[in-house]
Amino acid sequence: MTREEKPISDAIDTRTPSVARMYDWLLDGVDNYAADRKACEDLLRIAPSSKVLARNNRAFLRRVVRVLAQEYGIRQFLDHGSGLPTQDNVHQVAQRVDRSCRIVYLDTDPIVLAHGRSRLDQNDRVAVLRADMRETEAIFDTPEVRRLIRKDECTAALFVSVVHCLKDEDVLPMLAAVKARLKPGSFFVICQLVSDRADIRNRVTDLMDRATGGKWGRVRTADEVRAYFDALGLDIIDPGLCDVTDWRPDSELMPRPKADDWVEWGGVGRVPIR
Repeated sequence: MTREEKPISDAIDTRTPSVARMYDWLLDGVDNYAADRKACEDLLRIAPSSKVLARNNRAFLRRVVRVLAQEYGIRQFLDHGSGLPTQDNVHQVAQRVDRSCRIVYLDTDPIVLAHGRSRLDQNDRVAVLRADMRETEAIFDTPEVRRLIRKDECTAALFVSVVHCLKDEDVLPMLAAVKARLKPGSFFVICQLVSDRADIRNRVTDLMDRATGGKWGRVRTADEVRAYFDALGLDIIDPGLCDVTDWRPDSELMPRPKADDWVEWGGVGRVPIR
């Protein structure tokens, strides 16, 4: 079953693939259009394990939010590039730990805003904003962020599977601007698509850049992702930076299918308290 092939708003371009809607399709969602599905089919021809990768990434998001809420007492989350709602969204995971947890979802895709507000905005501790994640000053000055993300509390800034959507020159300035707004002791969750194979990196980057009309950065290497943590001076928490499938798995006994042509790679870093 898929969405009816007509736009829900004049602001939604159904003919140009959207990263959020492609991700929805890879997760077997229904909030996608023919252009998104065609782009995903092209992607699977280059990297056949992309559906496995998407599922692994979503499971990582659930685990990392639970760990930060349970073990580190984080009660406010800023989810950059949140994508379309699916099962066990950030606020549901966090608020199972503590009902007082506050979450702001950010995304540029108008369909995310339309569906997010109907499915995610379920209580007064959750907000969904249409915003460019590079515009940190504007984001932190919105009424929703001023209400929900308190300056005197530590925050988890989530950048899960979104940094590869940005050009090289935008990544570190954005991350540094967010860090400057957060209290020491806050957390960054950063992971993105990486591959050891130059052909995969180049072919996927070319495909996505064309498909999205230039709304794409590039597939990078693990060393490039590590450099983000180093540049921000973050203290990386256990188990370090890795394929997110291996980041604190729920069970060491259960098999964990892995993508073999590219992976989602990264981890969690803490802003030092000094």
